[in-house]
Order: sequence, then C-alpha cells, then structure tokens
Amino acid sequence: MKQIINRAVLVTLLVLLALLPARVTRAQAGVTDDEIKKILQDRIDVAKKSVGIVVGLVDEHGTRIIGYGKPNKTSDQTVNGDSVFEIGSVTKVFTATLLADMVERGEVSLDDPISKYLPKTVKTPTRSGKEITLLDLSTQTSGLPRLPDNFAPKNALNPYADYTVEQMYAFLSSYTLTRDIGSKYEYSNLGVGLLGHILALRAGTDYEALVRTRICQPLKMDSTRVKLTPEMQAHLAAGHNPALIPVPNWDLPTLAGAGAIRSTVNDMLRFVAANLGLNKSLLLAAMQMAHQSRHETGVPDLEIGLNWHILKKFDTAIVWHNGGTGGYHSFIGFDPKARKGVVVLSNSTNDIDDIGRHLLVSQYPLASVAAPKEHKAIKLDPKVFDAYLGEYQLAPNFVIMVSREGDQFFLQATGQGKLEMFAETEIDFFLKAVDAQVTFVRDDKGQVIQLVLHQNGVNQPAKKLR
Repeated sequence: MKQIINRAVLVTLLVLLALLPARVTRAQAGVTDDEIKKILQDRIDVAKKSVGIVVGLVDEHGTRIIGYGKPNKTSDQTVNGDSVFEIGSVTKVFTATLLADMVERGEVSLDDPISKYLPKTVKTPTRSGKEITLLDLSTQTSGLPRLPDNFAPKNALNPYADYTVEQMYAFLSSYTLTRDIGSKYEYSNLGVGLLGHILALRAGTDYEALVRTRICQPLKMDSTRVKLTPEMQAHLAAGHNPALIPVPNWDLPTLAGAGAIRSTVNDMLRFVAANLGLNKSLLLAAMQMAHQSRHETGVPDLEIGLNWHILKKFDTAIVWHNGGTGGYHSFIGFDPKARKGVVVLSNSTNDIDDIGRHLLVSQYPLASVAAPKEHKAIKLDPKVFDAYLGEYQLAPNFVIMVSREGDQFFLQATGQGKLEMFAETEIDFFLKAVDAQVTFVRDDKGQVIQLVLHQNGVNQPAKKLR
C-alpha cells in the first residue's frame, strides 16, 4: 500500500471470495485475454518490471484469470491462479473486515478507545483529552507514525521479523502525538498492525487464526495464510526486488494486521466477489460497512473507509487497496456500481496498480512501458562525494542518509538497510538494488542543498538537513 502518490516512490526504497461461476466471454469483459496478456508481456519482457504477474477479473457473469511469466527465473512453469504471493498491505482490508465483523457481532465498537483492549501496563498516547479509537486506527487518522521510532531491523531484507510486542507497547507508552487524533490522514503501518493485534486480543486468539476462522473458512479461501502450508510453499512465486534480484520473504509477527498475509488470485477473487455481493456470505454487511467513506485523505479524488480507499473519478467510485513487500506488489479493487472487480499480483515490488485501475475503468491510463536505461558506473574520487554526505528529508518522518565507506557510496532510508550507489557523473548516481537514480543539487554558492530521487517516472526532491 502506498502512501498513495508519494509512497509509490517510498515503497520501492523500503528495501514499504466462496466458489465462483465459470468463465466469461469477450463481450462480457470488454477486454480480451490476449489484450491483457499483451499488457503483462510488455511489463515483463520489455520494461523488465517483474518475473511473473497474474491478473484476475470477476463480475456477475463469472471470473477470468490471465497469468504471464514465471514463479522464478529458472522455472519452466507459468504463474497462474494457484500461484502464491505476498499481498503486503492488502492485508489491511482483511483487518478492516475483521473489525467490521466484530462490530456487527457486538464484540467491539468503532468508538472504543484502544486502551480498552490493551494491557493496563500500556500507557496509550492521548491528545487534548482524546484517546485513539479503533476507528482512528482503521481510517489512518490516529496520529501514530508510519513506523515506530524503535523499529530498527537487524535484517533489512526481512525488516519486520524481529519487532516484538514488547517493543510496540514500549513505543506506545512513550510516544507523544504531534497532531490531534482524527484530524489528518497519515498512513501508518504501525496503526493497522496495532489494530490487528487488538482484534486478536479481543477474540482471544492470534491474528492468523482470526482471519482463517472469520474470513477464509466461510469464503473457502484455502490458500490464504500468514504461515505457508506445505502446499502453498510448493506454489510460492519467489519475490524479487525492483532490479529483479531474488529476495527473502517477509515475516510480520507483531504487525501482522498491516501486511503479513500470503494468498493467490483464485482466493483473492473469492474475497472480491464476496465484497461485491456476487457470492452471498454472512460477511456482506460487515464488508459493506468497511466500504463506506469516512475521511478525506488530502489527495484529490481519494477518500478512505475502514482501510479501503475510495477513488472517485471519471464518474466512478473504485474501492481499492494495494500492497508492497520486499519482493511483491499487489492490487485489488472493485466498482460496486458496475459490480466488477480486479486482482493483480506480481512477484516483484515494482508498481502494477495502473494495470488494476485500467482494467476496472479504462480511462485510467497504463504506465508507459520502455526498456530500462543502461547505467554505466565511473570511478569517482571519494573526496568529491564528501560534499554530499548528510541527511535529506524526502517526506515527513522519512529521511535519506547519504554516507561513504572508503570508496563505496551508500543511501539509507529511515528504518532500512544501506543501498550502494554508483557514480554515473559527478552529480548523478544510480542504484543497482532498485531501479532508482539520485542527482545532487548545489545552490549558486556551490553548496549542496538537496538531492532528487528519480524513480517510477517521478522526480522527488529531498532537502538537505545537515
């Protein structure tokens, strides 16, 4: 999930359903399998943005699944509806469904303060006499940061794995909110991870068991888990970073509700179909509760319900969420009025949201596709690089540290591991681990004042702090 516009850049550096009817015809779908496969071919073979992508579509006539590419570079298999992917922040809408279901059952209330369910030893942050509620967590308006300041992963390739419940409680007990609760949308993995933790405490179980019993079992989603079953492991599509280098899977034991789920397109179509009411389930009322718009995001045309984002444009309203881990990117969305939905799962972290939006509403354009530019490294005097050393603020609470070790140059984002940079000119650098470039900018006095991050067609300036 992105922090919508800017987070498309940040995520890549942060290294951030019941049985369905039969196949549909071309007339029902509006776009053919071959046309979709061509989109995937261009994305994989031309732009080199993924190793394997699977698209699923559902409407009142049935489902279709189109896969292209491989589960890993050496496989002779093609990814398909049974291929398993990490879905990252799409997990957040499962957490929202659990919240709404527990409200429907009378187990919790949206207005309940989080302190009601946490141990009494946890001193939850307050501001202006107001406490954070379950609703605040689910609408991304709690005032909690994207990640806690005691988040310091030992392994940048699996950054959430060693973050403990005790650390989360310690952070909550010491944190001072910087803005009024409920006043502003601010995307927080911590907030939704905390919400999933609270719901599991209330139910007297763990997050995965809660998802399985309340969502997966009723909807017959047998390949949706936090922990891979042996069968899921056998169908796992290996994750890749933006440069298509294989990377390990992520584990989120404490913040599971923010992004721990693995799933397949077959299962995710069952989930989308249930949200559309195409397949009746006892979850429909809760799901519809989660779709209701509850807060502005500050991004044009974009609102948020219970974790679901609502994009209103072209006389349509798309309900959607996306996700990204170190090796995967996911998108699910649906148009409630047209009663159709889309799932896109990819085994690289490069963005595929445009494919999902375009297949839902054709006016949303596809991203331009071009072969990646070849970058050639030059030898640069390390003393030249010393002028660039320091911290650069790319976004609130998100700083890029530029450092040097001997004749090696590094970039490190908040809470993440170092990524080596290579000089292309005296001011232009590129990364091999991700498809990103950096340009350093001087003022008229020759002082370095900012860097510009070039990624995904976006140029993001970052002011030098020191």
